Amino acid sequence: MGDIKQIVYEGDWLRLVKIGHWESCERTHGQGMAVIIIAVTPDDDVLFVEQFRVPLDARTIEMPAGLVGDDHAHDTLEDAARRELIEETGWSPGKVEVLLVGPTSSGMSNERIAFVRARALTKVGEGGGVDNENITVHSVPRREAPAWLMRKQAEGFELDLKLWAGLWMIEHNPDGSPAD
Repeated sequence: MGDIKQIVYEGDWLRLVKIGHWESCERTHGQGMAVIIIAVTPDDDVLFVEQFRVPLDARTIEMPAGLVGDDHAHDTLEDAARRELIEETGWSPGKVEVLLVGPTSSGMSNERIAFVRARALTKVGEGGGVDNENITVHSVPRREAPAWLMRKQAEGFELDLKLWAGLWMIEHNPDGSPAD
């Protein structure tokens, strides 16, 4: 593009920038990376988290997720996924696998998210998040998950659209081959 980036505003977590006529938002930590964790318990329940999201002024249903490098400068995608899964849900993964990395809203933000599949889960705590995140953990039978999500939407919850990609990647790799 060749235009100079102008920082319009910078806060603790985000900055608003203008490049030419284009305004966008950037994360200030971890090169704009985040993780979303696809996790299924040994009882074949999918782990979802519920929390209030200020920008939406609503409670949301999401898969466990978090920023990379927000508190740990040398964070890897795998480290962030392990930490966030334990903090948010109380489940520790024996194995994590990065499946796919891409932008979340390419016209608005530099944020990229990595889909991470967590396997061999062990319950190690209650979850609920840190720093007053006030997360409610939902463990939903995998076969009932899409219908459960639609019921939550009917109840007024906002649903992260990445949920459906995450549900698909429980059983598939991004190229369509079966997950091992």
